[in-house]
Order: sequence, then C-alpha cells, then structure tokens
Amino acid sequence: MPPRCLLVDDNDAFLQTAKLLLEREGLTVVGVASTIAAALGQARALRPDLILVDIGLGDESGFHLAQLLARDDLAAEVILISTRAEADYAELIDDSPAAGFLAKSDLSVHGINRILGHTP
Repeated sequence: MPPRCLLVDDNDAFLQTAKLLLEREGLTVVGVASTIAAALGQARALRPDLILVDIGLGDESGFHLAQLLARDDLAAEVILISTRAEADYAELIDDSPAAGFLAKSDLSVHGINRILGHTP
C-alpha cells in the first residue's frame, strides 16, 4: 500500500500540481494545507504516513511546523521542500526533526523514497 501523504505549501497552484504529479506516480495524497494551523489539524485528523512541508509558508515557517509535528508524535515522516537550494538551509535542515530535504524541482516518489531509504 502506498504511503498516505499530506502536502503543506502556501502556493495553491503548487499544491494542485504536486498532488497531481505524486498521485500519477502512485502516492496517495490525503490532504493539502497552506498554514500551520490547517496542517496540524489535517495531520491529526488524517494521520498521514508522510508530510511534505514547504520551508517558506508565507509568514510562517516550515521548520516550526516540522517541530510541532514531531512534538505531536504523529509517527509521520516529514520531508522539507523548497524552490531554494538545500545548501541555503543546510544547518537548519540538519537541526530539524525532518527526515530530509527535497527540492521542489526534484519532487517525485523516487526522490521521496530515496530520502526515506526505500530505494538503493
């Protein structure tokens, strides 16, 4: 059974495009959110296996959301995403509870599996 995923990003067009792309690749996208409050509510209600979190959520921080999700002990893997390069956030990513980072331009089930250690 494919992992159940929640997408969190403040850009509605990206949310819809990413949802379509990931679903075509076999991932089950159970919800989308654009704010920390909405993401926390959906994560608690839907109990996804995976949460993709944009680092820049408008005036909010994806790093802060990753910390809140870890405190909630939802047992979901969190992967941070961004249009910016990983090197721009390397130290913050390393200090976060997230499983890793994936550039939005590389978003794919293969990229997700690589971060989660599901492929060689």
